[in-house]
Formats: sequence, C-alpha cells, structure tokens
Amino acid sequence: MITRRELLCNTLLGAMSVAGISSLRGQQKVADQGLIMTVRGPVPVERLGFILSHEHVLVDFIGARDTGYHRWDREDVVHVMTPKLAAVKAAGFDTLFECTPAWLGRDPRLLVRLSEATGLHIVTNTGYYGARQNRFLPAHAMTASPESLAEEWIAEWERGIEDTGVKPGFIKIGLDEGPLSDVHKRLVRAAAIAHRKTGLAIVSHTGGGPGVFEALDVLADEGVAADAFIWVHAQGEQDTQRHVVAARRGCWISLDGVQDDNAAQYVENILALREAGLLHKILISQDAGWYEPETKGNSTFRSYLSIRSVLIPLLKESGVTDREVKKLLHDNVVDAFRTA
Repeated sequence: MITRRELLCNTLLGAMSVAGISSLRGQQKVADQGLIMTVRGPVPVERLGFILSHEHVLVDFIGARDTGYHRWDREDVVHVMTPKLAAVKAAGFDTLFECTPAWLGRDPRLLVRLSEATGLHIVTNTGYYGARQNRFLPAHAMTASPESLAEEWIAEWERGIEDTGVKPGFIKIGLDEGPLSDVHKRLVRAAAIAHRKTGLAIVSHTGGGPGVFEALDVLADEGVAADAFIWVHAQGEQDTQRHVVAARRGCWISLDGVQDDNAAQYVENILALREAGLLHKILISQDAGWYEPETKGNSTFRSYLSIRSVLIPLLKESGVTDREVKKLLHDNVVDAFRTA
C-alpha cells in the first residue's frame, strides 16, 4: 500500500513538469529528502534554507461577504511589500509560509509576483478560517458537509487555486477556543479528509488548549495522526504543560508571535520544551506583516526580523546551539509540512 508521504512526493514530482521545472523522477535522493509546494512550484527541501513558518503578506479583515481582489491594488502591494520581503531574504531566510486563508486576503498571483521579485520561496494554503465567530467563512461553509468542503480543498491541490495554476503547500483552518462548534468540527473533519487525500499538513489557528485537544480527538476519529496537526499560536496557552502533553501526542507546537519586546518569553517556552525532550516538535515564527487594504499598507507593521535580530541571540546566550537553531528554523518545519 502506498503511504501518504509517497503519494505527496509522487504528486509533487509529477507537478514539476507543469511548473516548468526539470523532472526528478529518477533521482531517488531528492524523493527521499522530500519536496514542498511553493507558489512557483515544488522545491526540494534542502533548497528551502531557514524558514519562517507562519507569516502574512496581506490580510483583509472586512469579512467574507465583502472581500475580493477589488479591495487592493496589486501594484501598490508589490511596491510596499517587496522591500520588506527582500529584507527577510537578506537576513538569511529563504522561505516564508504565507498563512492568510481564502476569504481573508489570499492572493496567489500577488504571492508569485513577490516571490519572483525577492527570490523568496513563498508557500500558500487551502482551507477555510472559522475563527472570530465565522466572519471569514463563505456562506456555503456554514452548512456544507466535511466531504464537500474537503472536495474544494483537494481540487485546489490537484488543479491549482482558481485559474492561476498555483497550488497550496498546506491546509489552513481557523477555530475558536473550545468547546468546538459543529461548524468547526466539520472544518477539522474536512481537513482530515483533505489530508488523507493530499498528504498536506493541517495548520490550525486554534486558540487555547481545549479546542486543540478536541481537534486532535476529531482527527483521531478520522484516522489521522496528531503529527499532521500544527497548533498555531500555541503561545496563547498559559498552561505550558499542555504544550508538553500535545507534543508528546505528536502535535506540532507553533510558537509564532515573536517580536522584539516578547522574545525572552519565547526563549523560556522553547527551553521548557527542550528540557522535556521535545525540541523536535517546536516551530517558531512571528505572525508578522502585513498590508491591510483599508490603510493601503500604512498600518502598524509587525517585524519579520525579530527572530534573526533578537530571538536567535537570546537562544544562543541560553546555550542553544547552532545545530538546534537550524532544527527550529529548517529541520522541524520540513518535518512538519511533509507529515504525509
């Protein structure tokens, strides 16, 4: 029986010719190392370098009913965002996972433009965001079955988003804190179904601990292991023992709100998980950016550079090695996003 990882790898290899990249079907080494789907096609993981696993380029908070490409001028977004993303590349990061979902400002054409302009590998997503009381869910998602939702997301993986040919590299869902509503349980089930078909990791804005463990139970009921699930904004959980419990279950712990003024707290969280033998289950990022259509990019901008300028020096002062930094910013991300 073919494994989900083999399925994902074979699909990526097949897509390379579509993306205009030379075929690697005969190169077993690359197949063993894996590939990640970026907005410009699949890329071998060894070329991804240091990775920011949870960031944003553009977010539109107007709500699913009113959002759309008419809300922003791509040329203006490119003008504003190119130097900010070029600074990410100059700081030593080669890859950025753009976590803005559909109906909240996802724009694959924009991301291709920015990737071409900066040389960054950018990864986009499929899925729906139900957090904030479902404001960013399209109307049909409120009543759709998990199977029909998953069918939409699988289609984006197989054929590309809309008519762009751009394929997602992960599934993004958003949940409010538990207890999970029926709508949010259906989002988790849909993500499980899509994961089983595509091998894509499930990245979940999940609030505090109760919703996380409910979601893990739903995944288990669907036959999906916890290591397919990334607990986004886990730093919001005050009881850090829940991080340990979830990580030992297999869940990825994403500590992704790093900024200059809070980096010391992230060091404490990372060291606590390291002490528990769970460094290999941590992802770190900044949840930074972003261009907002309402302000034409003039809103307060969260820095993309806090990990490089503040967090890494603090980690090294605390005894974290260069090898462990690489684990946090490359190895773990690659392992998390190729869970199939």
